[in-house]
Amino acid sequence: MMVQRHRRVAALACAAALALSLAACAGDTGDGPESTGGGVGAAVVAGSSVSVFTGQVGDFTAPNFNPFNTTGSYLQPTQGAIYEALFYYNIARADDPRPVLGESFSWNDDGTVLTVQVRQGVKFSDGSDMTADDVVFSLDLVSKTAALNTSGQTWQTAKQDDQTVTLTFPKPAFTLEALLLGREPIVPKALWQDVGDPTAGTNEQPVGTGPYMFDQYQPQAIILKANPYYWGQGDEAPAVEYVRYISLANADAATTALQQGTVDWQGSFLPTLKQLIADSDGTLAYSNTPQATTGLFACANADLGCVGPQTDKAVRQAMYYAMDRAQLNTQAAAGFALPASPTLLPNFVNQDEITSPDYLEVPQTADVAKAKSILEAAGWAMADDGYYAKDGQTLEMTLSDVSGWTDYNTMCELLAGQFKQAGIKLVVSHVAQNAWSQAEVSGQFQLSMNSVNMGASSNPYYTYNNYVNGVGTRPVGEAAVTTNTMRYSNPAVDAAVAALAATNDPDESSAQYKIIQDALVEDMPIIPIYVNSALCEYNLTHATGWPSQDDLYAFPLPWGGNWGTGIVLKTIRPVV
Repeated sequence: MMVQRHRRVAALACAAALALSLAACAGDTGDGPESTGGGVGAAVVAGSSVSVFTGQVGDFTAPNFNPFNTTGSYLQPTQGAIYEALFYYNIARADDPRPVLGESFSWNDDGTVLTVQVRQGVKFSDGSDMTADDVVFSLDLVSKTAALNTSGQTWQTAKQDDQTVTLTFPKPAFTLEALLLGREPIVPKALWQDVGDPTAGTNEQPVGTGPYMFDQYQPQAIILKANPYYWGQGDEAPAVEYVRYISLANADAATTALQQGTVDWQGSFLPTLKQLIADSDGTLAYSNTPQATTGLFACANADLGCVGPQTDKAVRQAMYYAMDRAQLNTQAAAGFALPASPTLLPNFVNQDEITSPDYLEVPQTADVAKAKSILEAAGWAMADDGYYAKDGQTLEMTLSDVSGWTDYNTMCELLAGQFKQAGIKLVVSHVAQNAWSQAEVSGQFQLSMNSVNMGASSNPYYTYNNYVNGVGTRPVGEAAVTTNTMRYSNPAVDAAVAALAATNDPDESSAQYKIIQDALVEDMPIIPIYVNSALCEYNLTHATGWPSQDDLYAFPLPWGGNWGTGIVLKTIRPVV
């Protein structure tokens, strides 16, 4: 689950200690850069700074800025702020890819050759030139390093001239576009060509092309400074001189820090956020960019070892209609969630890819009568205890979620009451995160509360390939290769996903979407609830220009490996 969950608390003693600790790193250190001429210098306001909270509680570990680290232990500013990819793919809205280190790209007709025009005049943060050779080296490194090449498909990268690079694939590779162009860092060949294992090591003195560069490490702050060699000019140039990624004593301090202005940007679930905004006299703002469909993941495939009533698709369909999603949104998500689509796509981003108007939105209120009729048509009969039964088996299932994820915990308890009205017995089990995750991966669960996340871009292929492609699942007891933890397997869906990977034709893609979506609505391996909130909060005292609901120019969450952080940080402007 990607959404941070922070409870509000007014801890004055903690806030005082927090203010003292931040004051030590908020003033001028004396060894930071002066405003420099050329590059970014003309835009930077000397001494300006913003502080970012990503959920870090307690001291930071030693700096890790390895952009090729595969364990997720690199620090958040590594991607987007320090290192850049060729293009930026915004999952907050259906944008075209935004040029970054690349200027344009094109495919040949059969999807086996991708040609990229490389931006000229770019320098790394050590002042050396970034060239097409660095692009070739970086993308080749991914192809040749098994730990980095999660696609399993290799390619040949070649420089055609100083501005043109080609990637040649052995088979159609349209769906690798966003992964390679939008999620692979371009690094200096001179510094990385002799590194034996690029995934190892912490790269404590990173050299990238991003708008910011590493300045200093403190146990409670990672400090960046504006990159004086940054290629951007005007609106593309960062104007805030320092960015401080800070830690807090505990997650409960997030609300106080935001109100006091010791945090300028964070991504937290604050149940009282609307009241905080109303009471702030215009000082606080927020954005909400939901993209993850929360749902009940059902271990659905009896042939692969799933056990329980949830293996009956009639039961899954009945649960779909038995939910009062309006109540769940109000009481568990503080009203910040948006209506889901049974296609598992966010309908406000992928409306054009949803193939039926009937699939745009799940029911918001319960239809208990319909849920019961579905069960009865499938041979379930109401027993004396008020629950359905079939072949001597009570319609009883265990729903697992992570203890401490308060919105999910609340939602599970509400669902137990809602399902009871439809004759379905739900036993809720709040467990530790590691146990919950391991149960899903191994298939040793009945129902699990989780989210369907978008992939490298808003292209539906990534959602469907990751979650419902049967090629990536495994029998219960074995680890699923992808996030198809439901053990869902439908040959028609698998063929449609494979066809999507081999085409760039919108009409052909739409035909394959319809096959997949028809199957999902019928089979319901994931029972969608709502699109969960992705809240970001901003204090406008020190900087403006943060993303808003009216201008989601980047996906704004400051955590989770989001490449959009670099776009946000170079867009904001200091208040002077």
